Formats: sequence, C-alpha cells, structure tokens
Amino acid sequence: MKSLKKVRIIVLMTFMMSLLASTANAATPYESYTINSQGQDIRSIAGFVYEGSITGLDLESGALVRPESLFITADGMIYIADAGNNRIVQLNKQHQYVRTIGDAEGPGKLSEPKGVYVKEDGTIYVADTKNGRIVIFNKDGQFEKEFLKPESPLIGSTFSYSPSKIILDKRDYMYVVSDGNTQGLIQLDPTGQFKGFYGANHVGFSWSRLLIRLIATESQQQKIATVRPAEFSNLDIDKEGFMYTTTIGEAFNQIKRLSPVGVDTLNIGMQRQYGDFYSAGPFSMPSFIGVSVDQNGIITALDLQTSKVFQYDKLGNFLFAFGGVGEQRGMFTTPADLAQTADGDIYVVDRGRNTIEVFRKTPFAELVQKASTLYVDGRYDEAKEMWAEVIRLNSNYEMAYQAIGKALYKEEKYKEAMEYFKLASARGDYSMAFKEYRKELIKENFAVVAIGIIVLFILLRIYIPKLTRWLARKVKEKSKQQLNAGAQPAVQAVAKEGETV
Repeated sequence: MKSLKKVRIIVLMTFMMSLLASTANAATPYESYTINSQGQDIRSIAGFVYEGSITGLDLESGALVRPESLFITADGMIYIADAGNNRIVQLNKQHQYVRTIGDAEGPGKLSEPKGVYVKEDGTIYVADTKNGRIVIFNKDGQFEKEFLKPESPLIGSTFSYSPSKIILDKRDYMYVVSDGNTQGLIQLDPTGQFKGFYGANHVGFSWSRLLIRLIATESQQQKIATVRPAEFSNLDIDKEGFMYTTTIGEAFNQIKRLSPVGVDTLNIGMQRQYGDFYSAGPFSMPSFIGVSVDQNGIITALDLQTSKVFQYDKLGNFLFAFGGVGEQRGMFTTPADLAQTADGDIYVVDRGRNTIEVFRKTPFAELVQKASTLYVDGRYDEAKEMWAEVIRLNSNYEMAYQAIGKALYKEEKYKEAMEYFKLASARGDYSMAFKEYRKELIKENFAVVAIGIIVLFILLRIYIPKLTRWLARKVKEKSKQQLNAGAQPAVQAVAKEGETV
C-alpha cells in the first residue's frame, strides 16, 4: 500500500512537470496515446519521455555515421554498430567512450556492420554485412575468428549471404538475419556450421492466385512472379529461449514469438495488426525493423513506416506508443533499431540523423508494466489495485477495465465484472460473466422459480383440457350455425317454387 502511494505521488509529480514543460514550449514533441478496442487513438499520460541524444561529436570516438543497431548489456554497456565508420563503438552506462572495435587493419577490420551481440562473458559477435561474415572478438576487443558463408545443399551456391542481425541462444547457437533471405533465420552451431533455416514466414492462401493457376496456361504461369514469404528484419531472445522477430511486408502478425521449434506462440489462431495501421495510409502497412523484449516479456518494437515505437505486454496487448516522423528531439527521420536497458529505458537508433535517441521510462509506465505483468501471470487480485490507480490517472486506459473485470470475475462478482467488461468493450468476457451471473440468479431464486414452474404445470394440467373441450364445443356450434344459415335459402327457394306450381 505504501509503495503504491509512493508511485501515485511520483506519477502525479511527473504529470505536473510535463504540464509545466508544455507551458515552457519544452514538452516532448509527440503525443502519447493508447489504442482502444475500436482501433482509435486515445490520449494518455506519457509512458516514455525524451532524455537525450548520443551523437559521438563530444566523444573521443568522433561522430557516428549511419549507425545501424546497438546492443545493451545487463550492466548498461552500450555497443553501437556504426556502419558508416566501419566499426563498433562501446560506451559505458553514463554514455562515456570506452573503446572502438573492428576499425584496425587486419583480419578483424569491419565493413559496414549492421548487427552486434555481446555474451555475458564479454565475447562480441558482429554481423559484418558488407564482408558477408560473422566476426567474433574476445572481451578485450581482439579478433578471434570469423564465420564466412555457411556451406550446405539447402543454401546453394547462388545464395546471397548478407548477415545484418545476430542473436545467440543458451547453447551458443547463432541465429542470423540475412538481408533478402525469405527462407527464415539462418541457424549456425558454435563452430559456424549450418544447422538449418528457422521459423520461416508462410505465404497465406489467396483466391486470386488459385484462380490464376486454374485458368492460366503453363507458359503464362512461368511468367508470373513467384510469391515468396516475407523476410525477417530483426530479432531478439528472452530468458526462456523464445525468439522474437519482426517482419517487413506483412499486413498481420508482423511481430512473432517463436518457440524452440519455430512455431509462433504470440498470435495463435489469429491475425493481429500491430502498430498504427491507419496512420500509415491506405496503401501502406507497418514495417517493423526493430524489436526488444525485457525480463518480464514486455515487447517493444520499432516501425519504420510511422517512425514510432510501440510497446506490448507478453500477450500482445497494447501498452504505449511514442515517437513519429520529425526533426525535433524525440522524433526520428530514418529509425533503424532499438534496445532497452535493464531499467526499461529505450534507446532508438536514428540512422537518418546519425544519433541514438534516449527515452526514459516514466513512473506511469512503471505502474502499467507491473500491473500488466501480474495480469499476464493470472494474478488478477494483486494487479487489481494497481489497475484502479491506472484508471484514476487515466480513465481512458481500456485494458485496466478489462483487467479489473477479470479480477472481479475470479472473485465471482459477476455483475460488477460485467460493468467493467462493458467499459472495456470486451464482448467475449462480458458474455462469460453474464452466463455466470444468470446461473447465479437462477440459483438464488431457485425456490421461487421451482414453485412457479409447478404452479404453471398444475394450471396447464387442469385448465388446458377444459379449455380444449370448450374451444372444440364452440367450434362445433359455430359450424352448425353456419350450416343452418347456408341451408335456409335453399328451403325458402323450394317453398317458393311449390307455391308457383
């Protein structure tokens, strides 16, 4: 309780400071918002605020030129793939220059590296893109070895090997994104041997393609371009060994969580749109090029199309968005990648401005993330008070209503749960709560309902036969009357004819 009150005070202070900053024309240039169940943008307290920029101009390393990606270790060390300068730049937690790696003449000299990964023991793996290889440096930054294009019949001699991103799992198996490759992530063992393609995207079913195949001739089919799966653009791995990937060129499920066997466990049985689809325009779609996952499974992804950062919980529920296209600090021109610290601060590589933009996590984001983590783990009761505080600070935060509804449902307070599910526009959950509430009403009023049914049965048993006989008699009498009424004119006609004779 005390910690929650402390968080509340900090959040309110942050909110007041942001208002003062706005008055002084020094506010963050982007609007923070959430997305409701109808896909509409709703204003929200900022989850992340611009903290500063890393340009290299004030460092011994000199200015960054076309930085492509970065990696941040658990202790806050920052490794930047400075592609334009053909090097890896290492900074400490305070953004002070530590050393440069891969710029010296020799076998370790890099050429436009796009990806970097650092193991816990300090070993550095670099995706040396233009040289078409993976380069390994020891913890002292000295060249150790290289892995050139892997050889395998599955790859073939014409395969264009252009490694751009790299991640290692607990076995030291390497997973490599190769530019232009649509067959999936390249999996290499610790010796650099090819072990197969991993988690390839699939081409969805299309009625138009099926129709063309049915009516087109063989020569016409040969002229039609082959539809290939979308290629991966980036990747990250969580503590459980699940691989998170981003894809360019897909309208749905652009972010995936791949199991050890390559199955997407984030979008099971559904087509989910990530990002701000409508702001991208009617003829374009989100193009995610960066992804990072923290120790609680919070997913942060970078969209090139809108230059925005989107954050989701472990189930894919939307939490925050910030950024956008612009020249102001806190906005991006050509974003390329992102990473986050152990504290949750986010670093975004802006290749267009040759900078690394730093965003600090606010207490409001801390509150939402903690509540979301408890919610994802099914600990609804523990999260309930936190979500109530979220609603108090931001009454438009739809997910908070659904989470509280879940807690009330678990407490068997179905009527109250229905009210929160309605506010969250959660139709499925509302139906479940209504079903249980209906059962509860019947159970509570079982005696009255049972007596009513018995009385109704008795009434029907006694009076239905009588009613049936009465109706039958009335019908018979009416029929007889109609028969007599129809026969009377005939009798009169016969009598009249007799008189005439």
